[in-house]
Amino acid sequence: MEDIKFLPNLSQNLLKILNDEEYDDITIEVGNDPYVKIFRAHMVILNYRSTYLQRILSTNKKKNDDTLVHIKLPNILPENIIKILVAASELNLQELVVYLQSFLIKNKTHWMEQNFNLIYQTSFENINFLELQKYCTDLISKGPDKVLKSISFSSISEKLLISIIQNTNLQMSGIQVWKYVIKWGLAQNPELPIDPATFSKEDFNVLKNTLQQIIPFIKFNYLTPREFSGEVLPYKKVLPKELYKDLLKKILNLHPDSKLIDNLIDSKIIKFQHAELISKWIDKLDITDELTSSYEFKLIFRGSREEFSIDKFHETCDNQSCTVTVVKVKNSNEILGGYNPIEWKSKYSYGVTKDSFIFSFDSGDDINKHILSRVKNKKSAIFNHHTYGPSFGGTDLILRYDGCYCKKDSYERQIRRNDTTSSEPSYLELLCDCCDDIIHGMRWKCTTCPDYDLCQNCKPKSNFHNHPSNHVFKLTCEFAIEEYELFQIIKHK
Repeated sequence: MEDIKFLPNLSQNLLKILNDEEYDDITIEVGNDPYVKIFRAHMVILNYRSTYLQRILSTNKKKNDDTLVHIKLPNILPENIIKILVAASELNLQELVVYLQSFLIKNKTHWMEQNFNLIYQTSFENINFLELQKYCTDLISKGPDKVLKSISFSSISEKLLISIIQNTNLQMSGIQVWKYVIKWGLAQNPELPIDPATFSKEDFNVLKNTLQQIIPFIKFNYLTPREFSGEVLPYKKVLPKELYKDLLKKILNLHPDSKLIDNLIDSKIIKFQHAELISKWIDKLDITDELTSSYEFKLIFRGSREEFSIDKFHETCDNQSCTVTVVKVKNSNEILGGYNPIEWKSKYSYGVTKDSFIFSFDSGDDINKHILSRVKNKKSAIFNHHTYGPSFGGTDLILRYDGCYCKKDSYERQIRRNDTTSSEPSYLELLCDCCDDIIHGMRWKCTTCPDYDLCQNCKPKSNFHNHPSNHVFKLTCEFAIEEYELFQIIKHK
Protein backbone atom coordinates (compact mmCIF):
# COMPACT_ATOMS: atom_id res chain seq x y z
CA MET A 1 0.00 0.00 0.00
CA GLU A 2 2.89 2.33 0.83
CA ASP A 3 4.25 1.78 -2.69
CA ILE A 4 1.18 3.17 -4.41
CA LYS A 5 0.19 6.06 -2.15
CA PHE A 6 1.83 8.55 -4.54
CA LEU A 7 0.03 7.24 -7.63
CA PRO A 8 -2.92 9.66 -7.46
CA ASN A 9 -0.56 12.65 -7.57
CA LEU A 10 1.42 11.03 -10.34
CA SER A 11 -1.76 10.53 -12.36
CA GLN A 12 -2.68 14.18 -11.96
CA ASN A 13 0.78 15.23 -13.12
CA LEU A 14 0.53 13.02 -16.17
CA LEU A 15 -2.85 14.54 -17.04
CA LYS A 16 -1.20 17.96 -17.08
CA ILE A 17 1.38 16.66 -19.51
CA LEU A 18 -1.36 15.67 -21.96
CA ASN A 19 -2.43 19.30 -22.24
CA ASP A 20 1.09 20.70 -22.48
CA GLU A 21 2.59 20.87 -26.00
CA GLU A 22 6.00 22.06 -24.86
CA TYR A 23 7.47 18.58 -24.51
CA ASP A 24 5.40 16.61 -27.03
CA ASP A 25 7.51 14.82 -29.63
CA ILE A 26 5.13 13.09 -32.03
CA THR A 27 2.17 13.91 -34.30
CA ILE A 28 -0.42 11.32 -35.25
CA GLU A 29 -2.47 11.80 -38.43
CA VAL A 30 -5.76 9.93 -38.23
CA GLY A 31 -8.29 9.27 -41.01
CA ASN A 32 -8.48 9.99 -44.74
CA ASP A 33 -9.35 13.15 -46.69
CA PRO A 34 -11.55 15.03 -46.15
CA TYR A 35 -11.80 13.73 -42.58
CA VAL A 36 -8.25 14.04 -41.26
CA LYS A 37 -7.29 14.97 -37.70
CA ILE A 38 -3.75 15.52 -36.37
CA PHE A 39 -2.99 14.89 -32.70
CA ARG A 40 0.17 15.88 -30.78
CA ALA A 41 1.39 13.41 -28.15
CA HIS A 42 4.32 12.06 -26.13
CA MET A 43 6.14 8.97 -27.42
CA VAL A 44 7.08 7.64 -24.02
CA ILE A 45 3.47 7.45 -22.87
CA LEU A 46 2.22 5.94 -26.14
CA ASN A 47 5.03 3.40 -26.12
CA TYR A 48 4.02 1.94 -22.77
CA ARG A 49 0.25 2.33 -23.09
CA SER A 50 -0.26 0.63 -26.47
CA THR A 51 1.56 -2.42 -27.82
CA TYR A 52 0.20 -1.51 -31.27
CA LEU A 53 1.83 1.92 -31.15
CA GLN A 54 4.93 0.39 -29.58
CA ARG A 55 5.48 -1.66 -32.76
CA ILE A 56 4.96 1.36 -35.00
CA LEU A 57 7.21 3.62 -32.93
CA SER A 58 10.01 1.07 -33.01
CA THR A 59 10.35 1.76 -36.74
CA ASN A 60 9.98 5.56 -36.34
CA LYS A 61 12.88 6.56 -34.16
CA LYS A 62 13.07 10.17 -33.03
CA LYS A 63 15.15 12.34 -35.35
CA ASN A 64 18.14 14.33 -34.17
CA ASP A 65 17.09 17.56 -35.93
CA ASP A 66 14.37 18.31 -33.34
CA THR A 67 11.58 17.67 -35.86
CA LEU A 68 8.63 15.73 -34.53
CA VAL A 69 8.05 12.11 -35.42
CA HIS A 70 4.96 11.85 -37.65
CA ILE A 71 2.91 8.69 -38.09
CA LYS A 72 -0.26 8.10 -40.10
CA LEU A 73 -3.19 5.92 -39.07
CA PRO A 74 -5.50 6.25 -42.12
CA ASN A 75 -7.71 3.33 -41.18
CA ILE A 76 -8.84 4.85 -37.90
CA LEU A 77 -11.93 6.95 -38.65
CA PRO A 78 -14.44 8.75 -36.43
CA GLU A 79 -16.88 5.93 -37.22
CA ASN A 80 -14.60 3.66 -35.22
CA ILE A 81 -15.41 5.62 -32.08
CA ILE A 82 -19.06 4.73 -32.62
CA LYS A 83 -18.11 1.06 -32.95
CA ILE A 84 -16.07 1.27 -29.75
CA LEU A 85 -19.01 2.97 -28.05
CA VAL A 86 -21.36 0.16 -29.07
CA ALA A 87 -18.85 -2.46 -27.92
CA ALA A 88 -18.34 -0.67 -24.60
CA SER A 89 -22.08 -0.67 -24.02
CA GLU A 90 -22.34 -4.39 -24.76
CA LEU A 91 -19.48 -5.06 -22.32
CA ASN A 92 -21.19 -2.81 -19.75
CA LEU A 93 -18.19 -0.48 -19.52
CA GLN A 94 -20.30 2.45 -18.36
CA GLU A 95 -17.44 4.83 -17.63
CA LEU A 96 -16.16 4.42 -21.18
CA VAL A 97 -19.69 4.82 -22.59
CA VAL A 98 -20.11 8.13 -20.76
CA TYR A 99 -16.65 9.34 -21.75
CA LEU A 100 -16.99 8.50 -25.46
CA GLN A 101 -20.37 10.22 -25.70
CA SER A 102 -18.92 13.33 -24.08
CA PHE A 103 -15.86 13.19 -26.36
CA LEU A 104 -17.98 13.03 -29.51
CA ILE A 105 -20.25 15.89 -28.48
CA LYS A 106 -17.38 18.16 -27.44
CA ASN A 107 -14.84 17.34 -30.14
CA LYS A 108 -16.68 15.89 -33.14
CA THR A 109 -19.68 18.20 -33.56
CA HIS A 110 -19.13 18.90 -37.26
CA TRP A 111 -18.55 15.25 -38.07
CA MET A 112 -21.70 14.25 -36.18
CA GLU A 113 -23.76 16.88 -38.03
CA GLN A 114 -22.49 15.57 -41.35
CA ASN A 115 -23.14 11.95 -40.33
CA PHE A 116 -26.29 12.65 -38.38
CA ASN A 117 -28.22 9.60 -39.48
CA LEU A 118 -25.52 7.23 -38.17
CA ILE A 119 -25.51 9.03 -34.80
CA TYR A 120 -29.31 9.18 -34.68
CA GLN A 121 -29.85 5.50 -35.43
CA THR A 122 -27.05 4.36 -33.10
CA SER A 123 -28.18 6.50 -30.17
CA PHE A 124 -31.84 5.43 -30.25
CA GLU A 125 -30.98 1.76 -30.67
CA ASN A 126 -29.30 1.72 -27.25
CA ILE A 127 -30.85 2.90 -24.00
CA ASN A 128 -27.41 3.69 -22.58
CA PHE A 129 -26.65 6.46 -25.08
CA LEU A 130 -28.72 9.13 -23.34
CA GLU A 131 -26.28 11.97 -24.05
CA LEU A 132 -26.25 11.23 -27.77
CA GLN A 133 -30.03 10.95 -27.78
CA LYS A 134 -30.26 14.39 -26.19
CA TYR A 135 -27.77 15.76 -28.72
CA CYS A 136 -29.85 14.43 -31.62
CA THR A 137 -33.12 15.71 -30.16
CA ASP A 138 -31.62 19.16 -29.56
CA LEU A 139 -30.20 19.34 -33.08
CA ILE A 140 -33.53 18.37 -34.65
CA SER A 141 -35.29 20.93 -32.48
CA LYS A 142 -32.85 23.84 -32.66
CA GLY A 143 -30.94 23.26 -35.90
CA PRO A 144 -33.07 21.08 -38.21
CA ASP A 145 -31.57 22.69 -41.31
CA LYS A 146 -28.18 21.19 -40.34
CA VAL A 147 -29.73 17.72 -40.57
CA LEU A 148 -31.06 18.39 -44.08
CA LYS A 149 -27.64 19.68 -45.16
CA SER A 150 -25.76 16.65 -43.78
CA ILE A 151 -24.04 14.26 -46.17
CA SER A 152 -26.10 11.42 -44.72
CA PHE A 153 -29.40 13.26 -45.26
CA SER A 154 -30.61 10.88 -47.96
CA SER A 155 -30.52 7.93 -45.57
CA ILE A 156 -32.72 9.41 -42.82
CA SER A 157 -36.11 7.84 -42.23
CA GLU A 158 -39.40 9.16 -43.55
CA LYS A 159 -40.61 9.75 -39.99
CA LEU A 160 -37.54 11.83 -39.14
CA LEU A 161 -37.82 13.85 -42.36
CA ILE A 162 -41.45 14.72 -41.57
CA SER A 163 -40.45 15.71 -38.05
CA ILE A 164 -37.79 18.07 -39.41
CA ILE A 165 -40.15 19.65 -41.96
CA GLN A 166 -42.73 20.31 -39.25
CA ASN A 167 -40.18 21.95 -36.97
CA THR A 168 -40.90 25.65 -36.46
CA ASN A 169 -37.17 26.35 -36.05
CA LEU A 170 -36.37 25.16 -39.57
CA GLN A 171 -34.42 28.02 -41.16
CA MET A 172 -35.26 27.16 -44.76
CA SER A 173 -37.62 28.52 -47.37
CA GLY A 174 -40.41 26.38 -48.76
CA ILE A 175 -38.61 25.90 -52.07
CA GLN A 176 -35.44 24.72 -50.29
CA VAL A 177 -37.47 22.16 -48.35
CA TRP A 178 -39.09 20.98 -51.59
CA LYS A 179 -35.67 20.48 -53.22
CA TYR A 180 -34.47 18.40 -50.26
CA VAL A 181 -37.65 16.32 -50.33
CA ILE A 182 -37.15 15.58 -54.04
CA LYS A 183 -33.49 14.76 -53.38
CA TRP A 184 -34.54 12.39 -50.60
CA GLY A 185 -37.20 10.75 -52.76
CA LEU A 186 -34.78 10.17 -55.63
CA ALA A 187 -32.22 8.69 -53.21
CA GLN A 188 -34.79 6.15 -52.05
CA ASN A 189 -35.26 5.12 -55.69
CA PRO A 190 -31.79 5.19 -57.29
CA GLU A 191 -33.15 3.58 -60.45
CA LEU A 192 -35.06 6.78 -61.32
CA PRO A 193 -33.57 9.28 -63.80
CA ILE A 194 -32.23 12.55 -62.40
CA ASP A 195 -34.06 14.71 -64.96
CA PRO A 196 -37.88 14.68 -64.52
CA ALA A 197 -38.22 15.53 -68.23
CA THR A 198 -37.19 11.92 -68.97
CA PHE A 199 -39.57 10.36 -66.43
CA SER A 200 -42.05 7.77 -67.61
CA LYS A 201 -45.53 7.52 -66.15
CA GLU A 202 -44.30 4.67 -63.97
CA ASP A 203 -41.34 6.76 -62.76
CA PHE A 204 -43.71 9.49 -61.56
CA ASN A 205 -45.88 6.91 -59.81
CA VAL A 206 -42.86 5.47 -57.98
CA LEU A 207 -41.77 8.90 -56.74
CA LYS A 208 -45.35 9.83 -55.89
CA ASN A 209 -45.75 6.74 -53.70
CA THR A 210 -42.44 7.48 -51.97
CA LEU A 211 -43.40 11.07 -51.12
CA GLN A 212 -47.12 10.71 -50.46
CA GLN A 213 -46.78 10.92 -46.66
CA ILE A 214 -44.34 13.86 -46.79
CA ILE A 215 -45.92 16.24 -49.34
CA PRO A 216 -48.84 17.31 -47.08
CA PHE A 217 -46.33 18.90 -44.68
CA ILE A 218 -44.61 21.13 -47.27
CA LYS A 219 -45.61 24.81 -47.12
CA PHE A 220 -46.25 25.38 -50.84
CA ASN A 221 -48.29 28.54 -50.26
CA TYR A 222 -45.13 30.50 -49.45
CA LEU A 223 -43.59 29.79 -52.88
CA THR A 224 -43.26 32.52 -55.49
CA PRO A 225 -44.68 31.91 -58.99
CA ARG A 226 -41.15 31.56 -60.39
CA GLU A 227 -40.14 29.05 -57.70
CA PHE A 228 -43.31 27.05 -58.23
CA SER A 229 -43.02 27.00 -62.00
CA GLY A 230 -39.30 26.28 -62.05
CA GLU A 231 -39.01 23.65 -59.32
CA VAL A 232 -42.45 22.17 -58.60
CA LEU A 233 -44.18 22.06 -61.99
CA PRO A 234 -41.65 19.59 -63.47
CA TYR A 235 -42.79 17.17 -60.73
CA LYS A 236 -46.48 18.11 -60.84
CA LYS A 237 -47.49 14.48 -61.44
CA VAL A 238 -46.30 13.49 -57.96
CA LEU A 239 -48.70 15.99 -56.35
CA PRO A 240 -52.26 15.02 -55.39
CA LYS A 241 -54.65 16.41 -58.03
CA GLU A 242 -56.62 18.62 -55.66
CA LEU A 243 -53.46 20.08 -54.16
CA TYR A 244 -52.10 20.78 -57.65
CA LYS A 245 -55.27 22.59 -58.75
CA ASP A 246 -55.35 24.61 -55.56
CA LEU A 247 -51.72 25.69 -55.96
CA LEU A 248 -52.30 26.78 -59.55
CA LYS A 249 -55.05 29.10 -58.42
CA LYS A 250 -53.26 30.45 -55.34
CA ILE A 251 -49.73 30.84 -56.69
CA LEU A 252 -50.10 31.36 -60.43
CA ASN A 253 -53.68 32.62 -60.56
CA LEU A 254 -54.22 30.20 -63.45
CA HIS A 255 -57.02 27.87 -64.38
CA PRO A 256 -55.92 24.24 -63.75
CA ASP A 257 -56.56 23.36 -67.41
CA SER A 258 -54.41 26.17 -68.77
CA LYS A 259 -52.25 25.13 -71.71
CA LEU A 260 -49.59 27.69 -70.89
CA ILE A 261 -48.32 26.68 -67.50
CA ASP A 262 -45.77 24.09 -68.61
CA ASN A 263 -43.48 26.81 -69.93
CA LEU A 264 -41.48 29.11 -67.70
CA ILE A 265 -41.73 32.79 -68.68
CA ASP A 266 -38.26 34.32 -68.65
CA SER A 267 -39.36 37.88 -67.99
CA LYS A 268 -38.58 40.77 -65.67
CA ILE A 269 -41.91 42.39 -66.54
CA ILE A 270 -44.79 39.93 -66.92
CA LYS A 271 -45.94 36.85 -65.04
CA PHE A 272 -47.81 33.71 -66.03
CA GLN A 273 -51.23 35.30 -65.70
CA HIS A 274 -50.26 38.10 -68.11
CA ALA A 275 -48.90 35.60 -70.63
CA GLU A 276 -52.06 33.51 -70.42
CA LEU A 277 -54.30 36.52 -71.05
CA ILE A 278 -52.14 37.73 -73.97
CA SER A 279 -52.38 34.21 -75.43
CA LYS A 280 -56.17 34.43 -75.23
CA TRP A 281 -56.09 37.79 -77.03
CA ILE A 282 -53.99 36.23 -79.80
CA ASP A 283 -56.71 33.59 -80.19
CA LYS A 284 -59.38 36.34 -79.98
CA LEU A 285 -60.80 34.84 -76.79
CA ASP A 286 -62.33 36.56 -73.78
CA ILE A 287 -60.61 36.62 -70.39
CA THR A 288 -63.00 33.96 -69.05
CA ASP A 289 -62.50 31.59 -72.01
CA GLU A 290 -60.16 28.60 -71.81
CA LEU A 291 -57.14 28.28 -74.07
CA THR A 292 -57.38 25.52 -76.65
CA SER A 293 -53.71 25.72 -77.66
CA SER A 294 -50.41 25.85 -75.80
CA TYR A 295 -48.20 28.92 -76.23
CA GLU A 296 -44.50 29.21 -75.53
CA PHE A 297 -43.12 32.68 -74.79
CA LYS A 298 -39.50 32.55 -75.98
CA LEU A 299 -37.45 35.59 -74.97
CA ILE A 300 -35.46 36.90 -77.96
CA PHE A 301 -34.60 40.45 -76.90
CA ARG A 302 -34.26 42.38 -73.64
CA GLY A 303 -33.61 46.12 -73.89
CA SER A 304 -31.39 46.57 -70.84
CA ARG A 305 -29.26 43.59 -71.81
CA GLU A 306 -28.40 45.30 -75.11
CA GLU A 307 -28.22 48.84 -73.66
CA PHE A 308 -31.46 49.66 -75.50
CA SER A 309 -29.56 49.56 -78.80
CA ILE A 310 -31.84 50.00 -81.82
CA ASP A 311 -29.23 48.38 -84.08
CA LYS A 312 -29.22 45.30 -81.81
CA PHE A 313 -33.01 45.20 -81.89
CA HIS A 314 -33.09 45.08 -85.68
CA GLU A 315 -30.15 42.67 -85.85
CA THR A 316 -31.98 40.24 -83.56
CA CYS A 317 -35.64 40.78 -84.38
CA ASP A 318 -35.86 41.72 -88.07
CA ASN A 319 -37.68 39.04 -90.09
CA GLN A 320 -39.08 37.56 -86.85
CA SER A 321 -42.86 37.18 -86.86
CA CYS A 322 -45.43 36.43 -84.15
CA THR A 323 -43.79 38.50 -81.43
CA VAL A 324 -45.08 40.12 -78.25
CA THR A 325 -43.44 43.30 -76.97
CA VAL A 326 -43.84 44.21 -73.29
CA VAL A 327 -42.72 47.53 -71.78
CA LYS A 328 -42.20 48.53 -68.13
CA VAL A 329 -42.78 52.28 -67.63
CA LYS A 330 -40.08 53.90 -65.50
CA ASN A 331 -41.04 54.89 -61.92
CA SER A 332 -44.39 53.17 -62.34
CA ASN A 333 -46.03 49.75 -62.11
CA GLU A 334 -47.59 50.28 -65.53
CA ILE A 335 -46.99 47.69 -68.26
CA LEU A 336 -47.55 48.40 -71.97
CA GLY A 337 -47.19 46.10 -74.94
CA GLY A 338 -48.27 44.89 -78.33
CA TYR A 339 -48.57 41.81 -80.53
CA ASN A 340 -47.11 41.80 -84.04
CA PRO A 341 -48.05 38.75 -86.15
CA ILE A 342 -45.89 39.85 -89.10
CA GLU A 343 -42.15 40.45 -89.49
CA TRP A 344 -40.21 43.43 -88.18
CA LYS A 345 -38.21 45.39 -90.79
CA SER A 346 -35.49 48.05 -90.78
CA LYS A 347 -36.61 49.84 -93.94
CA TYR A 348 -39.06 52.69 -93.39
CA SER A 349 -42.49 51.20 -93.99
CA TYR A 350 -45.83 50.34 -92.43
CA GLY A 351 -46.62 46.68 -91.89
CA VAL A 352 -50.13 45.67 -92.88
CA THR A 353 -52.10 43.28 -90.66
CA LYS A 354 -55.58 42.99 -89.19
CA ASP A 355 -54.48 40.78 -86.29
CA SER A 356 -52.15 43.02 -84.28
CA PHE A 357 -53.16 44.62 -80.98
CA ILE A 358 -51.71 46.75 -78.20
CA PHE A 359 -52.49 46.60 -74.49
CA SER A 360 -51.72 47.92 -71.04
CA PHE A 361 -51.87 46.70 -67.43
CA ASP A 362 -52.17 49.13 -64.53
CA SER A 363 -49.73 47.00 -62.55
CA GLY A 364 -47.86 43.72 -62.62
CA ASP A 365 -50.07 42.23 -59.93
CA ASP A 366 -53.64 42.50 -61.26
CA ILE A 367 -54.46 41.34 -64.79
CA ASN A 368 -58.08 42.47 -64.45
CA LYS A 369 -57.08 46.14 -64.71
CA HIS A 370 -56.11 46.16 -68.36
CA ILE A 371 -56.89 47.83 -71.68
CA LEU A 372 -56.94 45.91 -74.96
CA SER A 373 -56.85 47.90 -78.19
CA ARG A 374 -57.07 46.10 -81.53
CA VAL A 375 -55.94 47.65 -84.79
CA LYS A 376 -58.53 49.68 -86.71
CA ASN A 377 -56.32 50.89 -89.59
CA LYS A 378 -54.59 47.74 -90.75
CA LYS A 379 -52.51 49.63 -93.34
CA SER A 380 -50.52 51.34 -90.58
CA ALA A 381 -50.63 48.58 -87.97
CA ILE A 382 -46.84 48.22 -87.56
CA PHE A 383 -44.28 51.02 -87.90
CA ASN A 384 -40.85 50.02 -89.23
CA HIS A 385 -37.77 52.24 -89.28
CA HIS A 386 -34.08 51.59 -88.77
CA THR A 387 -33.88 54.31 -86.08
CA TYR A 388 -36.85 53.00 -84.08
CA GLY A 389 -37.43 50.04 -81.84
CA PRO A 390 -40.64 47.95 -81.92
CA SER A 391 -43.46 50.38 -82.74
CA PHE A 392 -47.19 50.08 -83.36
CA GLY A 393 -49.40 52.33 -85.50
CA GLY A 394 -48.72 55.94 -86.37
CA THR A 395 -48.22 57.01 -82.77
CA ASP A 396 -50.03 54.36 -80.70
CA LEU A 397 -46.95 52.75 -79.11
CA ILE A 398 -43.59 54.01 -80.33
CA LEU A 399 -40.27 52.89 -78.81
CA ARG A 400 -36.92 54.55 -79.39
CA TYR A 401 -33.95 53.73 -77.19
CA ASP A 402 -35.27 53.95 -73.60
CA GLY A 403 -38.03 56.44 -74.47
CA CYS A 404 -41.61 55.87 -75.54
CA TYR A 405 -44.54 57.74 -77.08
CA CYS A 406 -48.12 56.60 -76.81
CA LYS A 407 -51.01 58.43 -78.56
CA LYS A 408 -54.14 56.89 -80.08
CA ASP A 409 -53.97 56.81 -83.88
CA SER A 410 -54.20 53.50 -85.75
CA TYR A 411 -55.72 51.44 -82.95
CA GLU A 412 -59.16 51.48 -81.33
CA ARG A 413 -58.30 52.81 -77.88
CA GLN A 414 -55.76 54.89 -76.01
CA ILE A 415 -53.92 52.38 -73.79
CA ARG A 416 -52.50 54.78 -71.18
CA ARG A 417 -55.15 55.68 -68.60
CA ASN A 418 -53.19 58.56 -67.11
CA ASP A 419 -52.77 60.18 -70.50
CA THR A 420 -56.16 61.95 -70.53
CA THR A 421 -54.88 64.88 -68.47
CA SER A 422 -51.84 65.49 -70.65
CA SER A 423 -51.53 68.97 -72.10
CA GLU A 424 -49.56 67.59 -75.04
CA PRO A 425 -51.57 67.97 -78.30
CA SER A 426 -52.51 64.82 -80.15
CA TYR A 427 -50.18 63.79 -82.94
CA LEU A 428 -53.20 63.77 -85.25
CA GLU A 429 -53.18 67.55 -84.92
CA LEU A 430 -49.48 67.93 -85.75
CA LEU A 431 -48.22 68.55 -89.25
CA CYS A 432 -44.63 68.48 -90.34
CA ASP A 433 -43.51 72.07 -90.98
CA CYS A 434 -41.37 70.79 -93.83
CA CYS A 435 -43.65 68.49 -95.88
CA ASP A 436 -47.05 69.43 -94.37
CA ASP A 437 -47.94 65.77 -93.81
CA ILE A 438 -49.29 64.40 -90.53
CA ILE A 439 -46.40 63.33 -88.31
CA HIS A 440 -46.38 59.62 -87.54
CA GLY A 441 -44.07 58.32 -84.89
CA MET A 442 -42.02 60.57 -82.61
CA ARG A 443 -41.37 64.05 -83.89
CA TRP A 444 -38.33 66.31 -83.97
CA LYS A 445 -39.09 69.52 -82.11
CA CYS A 446 -37.09 72.72 -82.43
CA THR A 447 -35.87 73.78 -78.98
CA THR A 448 -35.80 77.44 -80.05
CA CYS A 449 -39.03 77.74 -82.02
CA PRO A 450 -42.03 76.65 -79.91
CA ASP A 451 -44.23 75.56 -82.85
CA TYR A 452 -41.79 74.07 -85.32
CA ASP A 453 -41.98 70.28 -85.70
CA LEU A 454 -40.47 67.90 -88.23
CA CYS A 455 -41.15 64.30 -89.15
CA GLN A 456 -38.36 61.75 -89.19
CA ASN A 457 -37.83 62.01 -92.96
CA CYS A 458 -37.65 65.81 -93.09
CA LYS A 459 -35.29 66.37 -90.17
CA PRO A 460 -32.07 66.00 -92.27
CA LYS A 461 -33.25 68.61 -94.81
CA SER A 462 -34.70 71.26 -92.47
CA ASN A 463 -32.09 73.83 -93.57
CA PHE A 464 -33.47 73.66 -97.11
CA HIS A 465 -36.71 75.22 -95.85
CA ASN A 466 -35.25 78.44 -94.52
CA HIS A 467 -35.00 77.22 -90.92
CA PRO A 468 -31.91 78.55 -89.13
CA SER A 469 -29.12 76.00 -89.33
CA ASN A 470 -27.91 76.75 -85.80
CA HIS A 471 -31.21 75.73 -84.18
CA VAL A 472 -31.16 72.49 -82.22
CA PHE A 473 -33.80 69.78 -82.67
CA LYS A 474 -34.78 67.33 -79.97
CA LEU A 475 -36.61 64.06 -80.50
CA THR A 476 -39.67 64.12 -78.27
CA CYS A 477 -40.27 61.38 -75.74
CA GLU A 478 -43.50 61.27 -73.76
CA PHE A 479 -42.11 59.03 -71.00
CA ALA A 480 -39.09 56.94 -70.13
CA ILE A 481 -39.10 53.16 -69.90
CA GLU A 482 -37.31 50.98 -67.38
CA GLU A 483 -37.23 47.83 -69.51
CA TYR A 484 -38.71 46.25 -72.58
CA GLU A 485 -38.69 42.66 -73.84
CA LEU A 486 -39.66 40.81 -77.01
CA PHE A 487 -40.95 37.26 -77.02
CA GLN A 488 -41.42 35.02 -80.01
CA ILE A 489 -44.73 33.24 -79.60
CA ILE A 490 -44.59 29.56 -80.51
CA LYS A 491 -47.93 27.83 -80.74
CA HIS A 492 -48.29 24.15 -79.89
CA LYS A 493 -51.45 22.22 -80.58
